[in-house]
Formats: sequence, C-alpha cells, structure tokens
Amino acid sequence: MLLHLGGSRGKMGILLIRRVGLFCRSAHLSPQNLEYRPIKKVMVANRGEIAIRVFRACTELGIRTVAVYSEQDTGQMHRQKADEAYLIGRGLSPVAAYLHIPDIIKVAKENNVDAIHPGYGFLSERADFAQACADAGVRFIGPSPEVVHKMGDKVEARALAVKAGVPVVPGTDAPISSLQEAEEFAKTYGFPIIFKAAYGGGGRGMRVVRDYEELEENYQRAYSEALAAFGNGALFVEKFIEKPRHIEVQILGDKYGNVIHLYERDCSIQRRHQKVVEIAPAAQLDPHLRDRLTSDSVNLAKQVGYENAGTVEFLVDKHGKHYFIEVNSRLQVEHTVTEEITDVDLVHAQLRVCEGRSLPELGLEQDKIQINGCAIQCRVTTEDPSRGFQPDTGRIEVFRSGEGMGIRLDSASAFQGAIISPHYDSLLVKVIASGKDHPTAATKMHRALTEFRVRGVKTNIPFLQNVLSNSQFLYATVDTQFIDENQKLFNLKPTQNRAQKLLHYLGHIMVNGPMTPIPVKAKSSSVDPVVPSVSLGEPPMGFREVLLKEGPEGFARAIRQHQGLLLMDTTFRDAHQSLLATRVRTHDLKKIAPFVSHNFNNLFSLENWGGATFDVAMRFLWECPWKRLQELRALIPNVPFQMLLRGANAVGYTNYPDNAVFKFCEVAKENGMDIFRVFDSLNYIPNMLLGMEAAGAAGGVVEAAISYTGDVSDPMRQKYSLEYYLKLANELVKAGTHILAIKDMAGLLKPEASRLLIGALRDRFPDIPIHVHTHDTAGAGVAAMLACAQAGADIVDVAVDSMAGMTSQPSMGAIIACTKGTKLDTGVSMDRVFDYSEYWEVARGLYAPFDCTATMKSGNADVYENEIPGGQYTNLHFQAHSMGLGNKFKEVKKAYTEANKLLGDLIKVTPSSKIVGDLAQFMVQNSLSRAEVEERADELSFPLSVVEFLQGHIGIPHGGFPEPFRSKVLKSLPRFEGRPGASLPPMDFEALESDLRMAHGDEITPEDVMSAAMYPKVFQEFKEFTSNFGPVDCLNTRLFLDGPKIAEEFQVELERGKTLHIKALALGDLNKSGQREVFFELNGQLRSVLVKDTAAMKEMHFHPKALKDVRGQVGAPMPGKVVEVKVKPGQKVEKGQPLCVLSAMKMETVVNSPISGIISKVHVNANSSLEGDDLILEITE
Repeated sequence: MLLHLGGSRGKMGILLIRRVGLFCRSAHLSPQNLEYRPIKKVMVANRGEIAIRVFRACTELGIRTVAVYSEQDTGQMHRQKADEAYLIGRGLSPVAAYLHIPDIIKVAKENNVDAIHPGYGFLSERADFAQACADAGVRFIGPSPEVVHKMGDKVEARALAVKAGVPVVPGTDAPISSLQEAEEFAKTYGFPIIFKAAYGGGGRGMRVVRDYEELEENYQRAYSEALAAFGNGALFVEKFIEKPRHIEVQILGDKYGNVIHLYERDCSIQRRHQKVVEIAPAAQLDPHLRDRLTSDSVNLAKQVGYENAGTVEFLVDKHGKHYFIEVNSRLQVEHTVTEEITDVDLVHAQLRVCEGRSLPELGLEQDKIQINGCAIQCRVTTEDPSRGFQPDTGRIEVFRSGEGMGIRLDSASAFQGAIISPHYDSLLVKVIASGKDHPTAATKMHRALTEFRVRGVKTNIPFLQNVLSNSQFLYATVDTQFIDENQKLFNLKPTQNRAQKLLHYLGHIMVNGPMTPIPVKAKSSSVDPVVPSVSLGEPPMGFREVLLKEGPEGFARAIRQHQGLLLMDTTFRDAHQSLLATRVRTHDLKKIAPFVSHNFNNLFSLENWGGATFDVAMRFLWECPWKRLQELRALIPNVPFQMLLRGANAVGYTNYPDNAVFKFCEVAKENGMDIFRVFDSLNYIPNMLLGMEAAGAAGGVVEAAISYTGDVSDPMRQKYSLEYYLKLANELVKAGTHILAIKDMAGLLKPEASRLLIGALRDRFPDIPIHVHTHDTAGAGVAAMLACAQAGADIVDVAVDSMAGMTSQPSMGAIIACTKGTKLDTGVSMDRVFDYSEYWEVARGLYAPFDCTATMKSGNADVYENEIPGGQYTNLHFQAHSMGLGNKFKEVKKAYTEANKLLGDLIKVTPSSKIVGDLAQFMVQNSLSRAEVEERADELSFPLSVVEFLQGHIGIPHGGFPEPFRSKVLKSLPRFEGRPGASLPPMDFEALESDLRMAHGDEITPEDVMSAAMYPKVFQEFKEFTSNFGPVDCLNTRLFLDGPKIAEEFQVELERGKTLHIKALALGDLNKSGQREVFFELNGQLRSVLVKDTAAMKEMHFHPKALKDVRGQVGAPMPGKVVEVKVKPGQKVEKGQPLCVLSAMKMETVVNSPISGIISKVHVNANSSLEGDDLILEITE
C-alpha cells in the first residue's frame, strides 16, 4: 500500500537540493523520504498517436485527460480521445503552436492539470519546458529539468558519458557556431562526418557529409531543419561510423536512485537517419555485448540521477565495439516493442514514478525483468519509397487495418476521411507484431501489412513488405546501411486499388460527364442485351483445329477444297468500326463470345482485331488491345481470328522500322492471332511485302489483300483496270501469300465487276483461296458477294444482320438464306443467326451516342461517285454535324471527289483515305474549288497529312504523284523515294522496355512494349488513365459512358470471385478547391471521392502544374512549403544545380535543376505552399 504524506512538493530550490542529494548517494532513498502524490489530471503536450497512447494509459489508471491542439489539428483524433481539449497557438504556424510554452502552461493552470506528459518530439527534450512546468507547480512526466538539459544537450551528454567510462565517437565538445568550425573538425578527423541537432532527435537536423563540396549545403540544411523542428538550430559534429548497428537500451529510473534496464532494441533499419523498423531484442546480439550495453546505460543513468523513462543509444561497429551516441530523455516512438517483450507498460510506469512510487513498489526490479519472445515495429508512413520517401499528403479515402493475434496498432490519423497534412510527421500508424522468435514475428507483421488497405495517399507498406521478406533481415543481422545496400527493396509491388479507382472514374462521370468524346447527344439504352443460352462443355471443332494441325499451307488447302461458301464475320471489328465509330468494348464482345464459339464453329474466321480497333481501344475505351485479344482467344478457341495489318505501317498511321513490324506480328501470333490480312493504302508492293514477310515469319496465315477502287466493268476507267489487279495478284502470289483477298473498302464492287475480277483471278490462280471484303454503303453488297461466290470466291465477309448494311458489311442472314440449298450453302443455322442478331440489336442501343444512324438514316449510291470508304463515310458524317456542316454533307462528299482527283485518284483506305478526307474538309472550310486549290497551291497552308503524302511518307501511288500540284505544294521540302521505312534504324526494344519500366514500374509486359512502339503518346496517356481510374473495362457499357444514377445499385466483377457491390448515394456541393464530394456505398461501407468540377474550375484560379513532357518545367516533387528560392529569372543554371528548398513534414528537400539552361520564369517565392507537381519554375535550354 502506498503512503500518502501531507504537504506540497515544494519550490524549485528545494527540488534542486533533492536532486543534488540524489547525485551523491549510492543507496536509494526509501519511499518515506518523498511524498507520494497521486495524479488526477494529465495533459499531453503533443499530438497524434503518442497523445492517444498516453490517454489510454491514464484512462486505465483512472486519471482524467487533457489534449491540446493547433488550429490545423481541429479534426485530429487525439483531441477527441481526451476528456478535455483546448486550442493553443492561435495564429501561429502548425509546429510553432506545439512549441508555445506559455500557451501550454496557461491551459494547464486554468484547467487544474496536475502533470504534463511531453510525448516525443516537440518539447519533450526541452529543459526550459520542464522548468516552466516546475515553476508553474505542474509536474513534468519525465526527468528533472537539470537532467533534461544535460541529456538534451548532446555535447554535455557526451561529456557525462566519458566521465562514466562509456566509449564515445570522436566529436565536438560543444555545439558549433559556424561553418568554419565544421571545416576544422573535418580537417582533423577526415570525412565522412555527421551533423546532429544539439537539442532534438528523430533524424531532424542530421546530415552525413562525405566530401568538402557537400559541407556548406548540408550545414545549412541541418541547421535549418533543427531550427524548424526544435526551435534551436545548434549542431554538433561527429566522426561518422560506417555501417554500424544502431542499438538502444530502454532505461527506467525513479525518484530514489533506482535504475533498471528493459533490454535493448535494434533500430538499424533507417532512411535519412529516421527509424523505419525496430526490433526487440536485437537479433544475434552477443550476450557479453548485451551486458556491456545495458551496464553502461544503467551506470550513466545513475550518475546523472535519471528519473522516469529514457533511452541510451549506441552505435555498434562491425568489430562489436559500442559507442555512446546520446540519451533520449523521453519516451521513444519504438517503446512499444520493449513493452511487448517485457510485459511492462512504460507509460503506466512513467505516471506512477511521477506520482512518487519507487520501482520496487511497482514490482520493477532488474532480476524480474525477462525477455519473452520477439517484437517488431513497423512505422507505416505516408511516404512514397519509389520517389526517395517523399512525403505524401491528402485525404485518406479508404482505411482498413491488419489485425489479429500478435498484432498491436498505435495510431491517430488512420481513418477514412482523415486529412494528412504537410505540417507534421508522416507517421500514419505503428504496427507492432509479437511472436516466439524473430521469424514468427516477421511472418505476423507481413500478414498484417498485407491486410492493410490505405487509399488516397501513398504509403511505405510495399517497401516494408520487401524488408520483411528479405533473407538478411530474417536470418542475419542488419546495419544502418541495410536500405541503401539493398536496392531490391525498392522493387515495389504496385497496389491495385481497383475499387477506389473505379469510384473515382464513376464520380468523374457523374460530375463532368463522359470521359470518351461523344459525337452526338444521345443517351445509352438502359436495357442490357440478353446472351442466348450456350450449351455446356467444350465448343465443337472448327477450322482453327486444321490450322494448328496442318499449318498455314495445309489450312489454305483445306479452305480451297471446302464445299460451299465460307464466311468471315466482321461483327467483332469492321462492322462496329463502320457503324459505331469503333467504340464497341471488350465487355460486350466477351459476353457473346461463348455463343459464337459454340454455334458458329464453321466460320472461316472472326475478324476481331487490328486496324483502328488497336489505338481506339487505348485512346477512347481505356482498354488494352492485347488483353482483348487474349480474352477473346480464351473464349473462342475453335474459330480462327483474323486481323487487319497495314503492311509496313502495322496497326499505325506512320512508318516503323522493319524490326518493329516483325516484332509486332510475332507478339500478335503469340497472343492468339491466326490470319493476317496484309494491305497497303496505295497497293504499294514494297510496303505489302514487308508486312507479308513479317506475318509469315511469325507463323501466321498470310492473306495479301488488294485494295479495290474504280470499276473494272467500266471500260472508260482504265487507271485501275482488270489487268492492274491481275498484275498485283501475280506479284503477291509469287511472294508466297497463302490466301488472296480483294479489299473493297468503299463498297464499289458491282455484281458485274465482281464476276469479271473474281472470275479472272480464279482462272489465273486455281489453287489459291480467294477472299472478298466489301461494304454495303450503296445497298448492293449482298448481290456483289453472291456474284463473287458464283465466280469462284471461297470466302466473303459478312456482319450479323443487326450490325450489317449501310457502311458496314452485307447481311450474314441474307447471304446464308440466299445460298441455302445450293452448292454455295454455308451450313450456318439461320436460327442461331437470329439469336446472335438479337443480342447485337440490343447491344447497339448501348452505343447510341456513336451510332451512325443518329445522323445518317440510310446508305447512298453516291458512293460510286465519291468512293468514300465505309468507316470513313460514317466518321465524315459525324464530323460534318459536329462542325455545324450537317446541311453541307453533300458538299463534303463532292469535295472528297474533287480532292481525290487533285491527289491523282488514289486507292482510298486508311491512311490514304484520311489524306483525301483532310483535303476535302480543308476545301469546304475555306470555300475552295478544285481549280482554286490547283491555282493557289504554292500559297495555301495545306493539312500536314497532305504535305507528308506528297513528300512520299506513305509510299508511291500507282501512276505517281500529281504534277505540277506536288511541286507547287512542296516547293523546297524534301521528297522521299522508295519504301519509307527502309531507311529507319532498327527499334531498340530493350531500351524502350527499360524506359517504360522506369516510367510505369516493373509490371510492363512485351505487349505493353509493342503498344508503346506503335503509339507512344497514346500508350502513355492510357497508362496514366489506368493509374488514376483503374480497370474501367469491367464496368458495363452504360456505366462506362454515362455513370450511375443517384440511388442506383449495381455490381462490378473485378475478376472471378471478386465482385463489388456499389450504390451511388449523392453529389456534394462545390468546395473552395473546385471539387465535389461524390458519395457511394461500396460493399456495405460508405466511401467518398473528391472530384474536380472541370466546368467550375475554369472560373477559379489555381497554381499551374508542371507538364511532365516539357523538360524545362520543374514541378514540386512533393507537397510542402518553399523555404528558399536560390535562383532568379535570367540566371544561368547547370544540370544538378540547387534551385529551391522545400519543407514538408519537418523534412527539407533540395530541388535540383534537371537540365542546363536559363531561368525564364519563377512561379514561387519563400513561404509559398505547394501541392505535388505544382510548377516551381521554367528553364529554357
């Protein structure tokens, strides 16, 4: 039972006498010599998790609690956990508020506080604060002011250590006051040296200097950090010990001279001298070394009369020698691991000792303190390890912790909706794992961290997981260079964060409307298509079985020997390219794919990839085209796939190095592509031969396609005569094509022309399969395809009925019905066609904003005059309406005809058709006739596509370039002869992959490399989009385009077995940052996202952002405040030269120049507050 003696503790003078008495006594006092005074109310002069940790201990002991908070901390959890909470530091900066001693003492006195716990950081090691408490008659839960002063002054602490016989690192005897003193120390002891803050710890004000050139900058930074963190910039200098272990000993003393240790902690895993992971006890520590460390710690504490909790820190070199660093006269962040292995509640002990209890009374005697198992603490921080542990700030959108047996969590700001401020430390939550030994504790910790879900700010959790999996960490010892020497720790597994990213996407649509461009104002249908029933089991065998067994040559023979007409279904590509602006999503293709596999196994092939679908998938649908190919291949294993390959242009609109085309075909074949329809927009044989060679080398079926234009049945049109096509076919067959195709892009083949052309080809090449493609723009497509079949074509292209006609392909049902019972019978069931068509009829309604019928109600036979390809016909119609030229579309078509003649009557297919279209729109917009264009060709500013065509960028057209038009347009511009890509150097895929990994992480695939090779800018934008908004391809099409309605409930399947249940709840009002909060219910839990209102933000002023693709724009690497701007406009800077200094979370970062050049504009000044990527300055090279 404790003794309760009367009287007060007395004034400071009496206290000093008692302290002096303690210093000279070897035996401790008995409890009767001092008064036991119970504490009834405790204030914590701190914030965050340490404040809550102390509050919890007080509550357990029946002590009332008081919190203080700054103006910036009104929403922090620590003020809510206390019984009372009071504002301090009104009008002061966030850190200064917690350093304002008068306010803190005032609150304590006004509210009858008995004792103040300082926590760690801030004022915890300030002797003047401990003295102020004593002067006010408020107990300081910690050592006496004298001891705080001696231990807080690292130089004086060092002298005491020497006096106590504790080994120390060579260093200055007193704080240095100038850079010159640091230079003299370095000359005496050599580099490396280390600056340390004389009045604080935690890595603040600590800088290692390895050579003279670094000395001045690091001195300034260390001084500035120390001043900001502790209110005093004093520094001292030590010789820097290379690769030591950082071992600290927990001590505990009472008012009677008793001091015990609670063993050691290993804090070697650090970055920027701040501890990241702490372990108790230290792994594989020599028992004799442990005895020396603990004995030295206790002796030093007894020499100074140490009272309450503290930590003695040491460096242990590779020879096992230990050196005293400092004493932290406070509770440490990592005190938790000591509590776990000793079963001693250190905060309870602090409070009881402050009340006057002795350690023996509390049962805390050295022989009773035992190590029980192992404990590990990980500091989960809001820092980005991939960017040098730069602090991240913002709002926590999702927080889910890891818990369970052996896990303890100490936190304060870790909850959904918490705002992570740049003003304070980045610590989010301390996770402590306990187990019977080190590997067991590490396993528990890894499991707990894996359970965490933190969204809205970046964290170091992936880095911590790598540490916990490291074999050196698990089975050997680590030193303070562990992080620097294990760069694999930074191979971070990216977090998926799919659910929250999808909520961001949906919220963006709800606030700002569709993210893909919408040609016309039409809403998607609210009705989803019903998938026809599919029988269980594997689909029946199809022609792909023949291809896989017999190879391309055997496959071609089987096709030629087949009885009846074969069909290629274009519904999965060219049909929706022609009718729906290529916007059909993988989501809707996958749903119907199993039905096609089971019921249309006798199709020659399914056209589902290549051409415009490749870039549109990334550009407008935010999908990976390769993933589409992979998923469809898995769902349709039995029907051959066909793609459109633009010869030497692959799937692009420009020239590529030859090895890029070969590599593309190789990767496409590996991902499931079977047949490569190779064409060139000008029928330019050198370009086609390259594509054919690439497809053949990849092991694909080569289908060389001759692009058709003109009319072989019209004797008046001789440029593209029957002989022209036969000659082309000769060259392609000679080059080894497996199948010969006629690609009628505009639907110009009339029945008579079909009989003439196909009949002549069949006579010339009796053993080669012939494949014909057309469009039904004029309405004669079915008749033309039947004529082709009767003339000897083996395969014709069709689209399912509801996706056929107009600018698409002829009707599948019509061809099947017309050939039924004849020698051309397709063998395809009409009933299955009806079911297939019904699905697409409803699905088409989902794409109403892109449907050509919104502006075009029928096909038109004028295509025989203007020769506009089907897909382009639709696009031009949309463009004319969007530009307000809907009533002038007739003029656009007429201009297209005239533009074609100006350019020499071209084969018109992408990209040549785009060139003609660009010139036509140029003529309409500028009210130019063909004659005026020819006359003024040398003065007009033509579209770039027209100029590049005339230069020879896409090859040489049949009959050559039009003169004198070409010469007048080009004037002195260079001209290219021969195959455009032949002179390009090979593409360096290894370098490209390396660049992509640097930009996007290690998850880059060979398919990603090819996407970037084909479309660098589009792929970059696609990766940025998916990084922000996640896998939007798993949303249904209406949600993808229009977003959900308020109160709508829906499900999203992320992958098999993982389904999100989402309900849209509400849209918030506009806030001062131009954002609206959008509320959802996700899997039964409230979620919200902040979305910038793009319309509102146009009327609001915001700091400009640095553009990542502009080399001279320097952005803030992290949110923070500008401490110093080191340059001014007009100044010349070199690459790597310091530009400015930022401070965030009490850490300073120097922003260096990425290039050499001249400062053109500075956008910040000292004290500017910045968000990440805010523009700091601009440099002109």
